[in-house]
Amino acid sequence: MSSVPDGKKLVRSPSGLRMVAENGAFNSPFSLDEPRWVPDKECQKCMQCETKFDFIKRKHHCRRCGRCFCDKCCGKKVALPRMSFVDPVRQCSQCGLLSQKESDFYDKQIKVLVAGSPFLVTLGTSDKCATMTSRLSNNHRYLFLDGENNFEVELSRIISIQVLTDATNPTDWAHSYGKTLIWKLKKYICFLCVNISGF
Repeated sequence: MSSVPDGKKLVRSPSGLRMVAENGAFNSPFSLDEPRWVPDKECQKCMQCETKFDFIKRKHHCRRCGRCFCDKCCGKKVALPRMSFVDPVRQCSQCGLLSQKESDFYDKQIKVLVAGSPFLVTLGTSDKCATMTSRLSNNHRYLFLDGENNFEVELSRIISIQVLTDATNPTDWAHSYGKTLIWKLKKYICFLCVNISGF
């Protein structure tokens, strides 16, 4: 296994406190950089409802996209784990919805993977399934598969992820029962099918 330092530090940015990796090279591949804010002199009106800014109607910058909005269009504070903010931050309605969906991903899927769980794994073109413990590193850069054989997959090598669903589900929503990961290892392309019950 790679010995990747997981040291973090608390930094203050114009948008709030962030808990970031001490060495930027070890940031999570899911992380986003803070956007450049639209300069105040270029913000004369809200970029959503077009209300003009004045002494009473003040402008606010969305911490995710950096655009200018009035308080009505950018008044909600939402968690933004992809930018490593410690507290929820002000976001426009469009960015807020996206961040809420991503928070669900962080709160559920990422936590399950970091904690590690037994998964049914099929490697390559084999029809044989093996039970392996799959675990995501704390910095989200590596996926470790431990079983009869051990594998370490760098997330940056994953080419695609396919969500497997059960189309025969009688409800309107297809039930997700697994994911397929495809990654490159040296000059070979490897296929990993992870069947995840109740994921």
